[in-house]
Amino acid sequence: MDSLLAARLQMAISLGFHMVFAALAVGMPLLMLLAEGLYLRRRDPRYLELARTWSKVTAITFAIGAVSGTALSFELGLLWPRFMEVAGPATGPAFTLEGFAFFTEAIFLGLYLYGWERLSPVAHWLTGIPVAISSAASSVLVTAADAWMQNPVGAETLVANPEAFDPIAALFRNPAWPVMAVHSTLATYAATAFAVAAVYAWAALRGHRDEMRRSALRMAVAMATISALLMPVTGHTSAQFVAGNQPVKLAAMEAQFKTERAAPLRLGGLPDPEAQTVRYAIEVPGMLSWLAFGDTSAEVPGLDRVPRDQWPNVPVTHIAFQIMVIAGILMVLVVAWYWSASWRRRGRVLYDRRLLWGLVAAGPLGFIALEAGWVVTEVGRQPWIIRGVMRTSEAVTPAPGVVGTLVAFTLLYVLLSVTLIWLLRRIGHGAGTARGATAAAPGNGTPVRSTPAGAGPAGGSS
Repeated sequence: MDSLLAARLQMAISLGFHMVFAALAVGMPLLMLLAEGLYLRRRDPRYLELARTWSKVTAITFAIGAVSGTALSFELGLLWPRFMEVAGPATGPAFTLEGFAFFTEAIFLGLYLYGWERLSPVAHWLTGIPVAISSAASSVLVTAADAWMQNPVGAETLVANPEAFDPIAALFRNPAWPVMAVHSTLATYAATAFAVAAVYAWAALRGHRDEMRRSALRMAVAMATISALLMPVTGHTSAQFVAGNQPVKLAAMEAQFKTERAAPLRLGGLPDPEAQTVRYAIEVPGMLSWLAFGDTSAEVPGLDRVPRDQWPNVPVTHIAFQIMVIAGILMVLVVAWYWSASWRRRGRVLYDRRLLWGLVAAGPLGFIALEAGWVVTEVGRQPWIIRGVMRTSEAVTPAPGVVGTLVAFTLLYVLLSVTLIWLLRRIGHGAGTARGATAAAPGNGTPVRSTPAGAGPAGGSS
């Protein structure tokens, strides 16, 4: 295995694991904050129990994500030194600001975790707001660096006259940034919400159908619904931006080998780059032209516009895009099913076993869509690490031993995953409070009666 393949494989594995950790670290603080907010409003102890449990999950995912993200920062320097040399002035401010967001989150998460009996109820809830905001800010700021790699504003100035380069303008006035940031952050909320909903649906299937778990499921599905409905809108905006700014990526996503007017939208299919055709696809005439440019007769540039050595991996990009779209459609259908059943069964949704199994099956959909979307984003940019400026092959380290780091970092991420699963399985809603025991509310330590013990957020019985 050559160094380039090993380095790309290492980054793919590392990012694949990290996105799961990071998505949970972004989504869980919002659920935690909402649960305690509902407790303050309604004084219902079930929401307090949810907030306490979800704060533990937030702490664990924050810690795992911190280790994972630190490892990634080392990998950038180890594997792509030439990229860091050229792109450092452009991407550095994004990583620096993300560091500020990280430390802000760490400070307020500490206050939140250790302030349950030390702060007034409202003050305690307020400390959770910066946690939720900072976690989302980390996602948004990191995306700015990748957006610059996709659309390198000011790259000519950076290469020719680095002193005149304005990194803030290049990053935060980059039209690719808001499009990517909003869509990817919504994807983290969707991934977290569907995973949490699956956990509580599984608990209900095991017989844990108390009011607390019904409320938890409803909150998770509400968050999933908002995210799932907004993602097609932001995804369409993102696709239109790609059509105007990265036509080669769009051509790879849609397996559009030839430039043509009234280009069809291809549903499914297996691209054959050698024959420049898509086998087994269902084609909707003119639909790709309409989706990309708002005109069914518009011309869509194909891969024939660029040399063959500048083509991305078309089969991988196209199939990943199809998987992302299918996962998004399924997410919308599942939440529609839940709300329909909830309206029809009037509070007995936890006894609808078909729906519960559907929610369990839908649990991975958010993560599948998230991972597939990033495959489209990154593979569709190839062979460039900085589009139009530097090829990935030019940025890789010339040093030997990349296969060794591939093995080492893969083992690290597997260990982090096992640790995360083990820790989450040990958290349960009744872990420290048996049936009928009491839990202290934040502030004056006034006890409130807890809900019955049962399956925790990882599905395990406490």
